[in-house]
Amino acid sequence: MTEQNTRLGIRLMVATTFLFAMQDGISRHLAGEYNVFMVVMIRYWFFAAFVMAVAARDAGDLRAAVRTRYPVLQVTRGLLLAAEVCVMVLAFVLLGLVESHAVFTCYPLLVAALSGPVLGERVGWRRWTAIGIGFAGVLIILQPGLRVFAPEALVPLLSAFLFALYGLLTRYVARRDSAAVSFFWTGAVGAAAMTPLGLWHWEPMSLPDWGWMAVLCATAALAHWLLIRAYEVAEASAVQPFAYLQLVFAAALGIALFGEVLEPNVAIGAAVVVGAGLFTLWRQRVRGFEGPGPHS
Repeated sequence: MTEQNTRLGIRLMVATTFLFAMQDGISRHLAGEYNVFMVVMIRYWFFAAFVMAVAARDAGDLRAAVRTRYPVLQVTRGLLLAAEVCVMVLAFVLLGLVESHAVFTCYPLLVAALSGPVLGERVGWRRWTAIGIGFAGVLIILQPGLRVFAPEALVPLLSAFLFALYGLLTRYVARRDSAAVSFFWTGAVGAAAMTPLGLWHWEPMSLPDWGWMAVLCATAALAHWLLIRAYEVAEASAVQPFAYLQLVFAAALGIALFGEVLEPNVAIGAAVVVGAGLFTLWRQRVRGFEGPGPHS
């Protein structure tokens, strides 16, 4: 992998995180005006069409993209991601972009913590220490005991947990299924699950908001395409740390457009969580070079 490819991969990842943050801002606006299930359903319709086209191209044809060695796990993955999107959009409405993303950034730590029971991977004392420090950062953000604890503060934490499970199952099915197959099942299952819920909660939408919905769907497709390209041209370990920029971009949108405030405890806690997450990514990369060891 050349240095030029790594730089291109980093630029693609930065663009991806910016577009994802834009999506979050639009989702917050639309879900504040309309039912969450309806908003997510329309988003999934467009996403499903996009992933079917990409999967069919990469797998050769759509029938090849449908064939999976893990049908139950692929359906479970799709349902987990659909649920995670709904929960996270709800978090945007309840808490705003800043605090929701500050809590959600703990998901790589959840992936590390759950990789043992789910994938049978060994998690050494260094990564367990980082996981513990990261969750101390989450407590700094939530401040239980120092203020009246709001139950809705747990909503983005639930979203992070669901996304971590989705990520772990994605790694598991990758042992025998191609990325094109997993991509197809992600979109198809999510759209199938969200359609009855969204139609049941259908509400008339204003013309300007249909415009925002079109922007949301278009940026979703573009962001996922850029993400695929980033992983094609550069190693995941080189570009993954830049995914944390989504927190920065989303916080900036929340403050500039929605009048949110970055509280000191949220800034400090988010810095702790991101630092711990970057350490776990670094340890994972070290393990990749050295092979499994007793002190990872």
